[in-house]
Amino acid sequence: MTIVLLEALTFGLGRLADAAAEAGRKLVLFTGNRDIYRYELGMLGPDRVEVVDIDTTDLAACEAALRAIPDLAGIINSTDTWALPGAELTARFGLPGPDAAAVRVLRDKGAVRELLYEHGLTRGRPAPVMVAEELGFPLVVKDSSGTSSRGVWLVRDAAELERVRLAAKETPLKGHLIAEPYFAGPLYSAETITWQGRTRLLGILSRQLSPEPVRREEAAAFPVAFPHTEHAQLAEWIGQVLKAAGHEQGFAHTEFVLTADGPEVVEINIRIGGAMLGEALCRSLGTNVYSAMISLALGEEPALLTQEIGGGPGIAFVLAYPAVEGVLKGWSGLDRLPGLPGAPEWYPTASPGDEIRHLADQRSCTGIVLAEGPTAELALHRALAAAGGITPEIEPFPGS
Repeated sequence: MTIVLLEALTFGLGRLADAAAEAGRKLVLFTGNRDIYRYELGMLGPDRVEVVDIDTTDLAACEAALRAIPDLAGIINSTDTWALPGAELTARFGLPGPDAAAVRVLRDKGAVRELLYEHGLTRGRPAPVMVAEELGFPLVVKDSSGTSSRGVWLVRDAAELERVRLAAKETPLKGHLIAEPYFAGPLYSAETITWQGRTRLLGILSRQLSPEPVRREEAAAFPVAFPHTEHAQLAEWIGQVLKAAGHEQGFAHTEFVLTADGPEVVEINIRIGGAMLGEALCRSLGTNVYSAMISLALGEEPALLTQEIGGGPGIAFVLAYPAVEGVLKGWSGLDRLPGLPGAPEWYPTASPGDEIRHLADQRSCTGIVLAEGPTAELALHRALAAAGGITPEIEPFPGS
């Protein structure tokens, strides 16, 4: 029996291949750009994952290719961009998966905040950008269906708002522009698994951002050691949030700010966390969490919902950004990683020769350093120390 993966996150393909093999299923990746997965495909044998090169933005082409698979058992979509197309395809084939109408709402950040406001789970409502001033400053302007921090602006006064309105006109959007209140405080994300409306909090990830106003993601660590009572309160809260938003099954990666008045949702992503979070979950929880994706695709309750988890190390990772735009030549300092505390590992997200632009968001990340420690805090210290010795080497664009 075959399970098709409609695109995927940059990392996690190997873990997913292991989970499929353990379940006795064949894994096929549909992708419009196999270059995205070059690191993991280079580590996997051709018998582990079959790759089908196809325009995954063409739903009709994907449907035809799926109909050509005689033993299709399930479809997995672990990305934001393909969440709705994936849900529509599973519905066409009568396969297990989330309801497309629910996914449509969950992919609209403005609609989600309206639902949370109606249920008393946020203090702020979204507003059209043209009347954003009504929210008061500071505020956030964002793409309602954006990803990877693209199309997001922190606005601190009226002058900045006017500049953002102009910049937004030149920015490709996946949805439409909305304005939201800005919630101040440390940023975290709740990592959860849900089945038939029952949600389990797997742990909480810390998020370190660059200084305002860019707020680019720089580092993360898992699991944050909240006091027992506070952790239990957050588990109850995130269950209420996901229920109110209409999330009934699957992973969710919910970013939230812990304000002086309690947690406030930033956004809900109905997928496993990106970057190295999937790997962090596997190592820290002592289980291959990607097995839950296989179970969900087959319409089975994932063992992850109730099995005993934990006992692994704390995990942290740091993203490596260049200081300027240009062509990536390589990295200095990678040879220093062996022997450093935390057994740091290097995961490239770009290759020499790639053009590096968009320094304000994750698109300019060239690689990730991952390290372990007895706690998330110690792992983060080790990852930061290791990453501090790595420098992306950039060559100016020709003619610049």
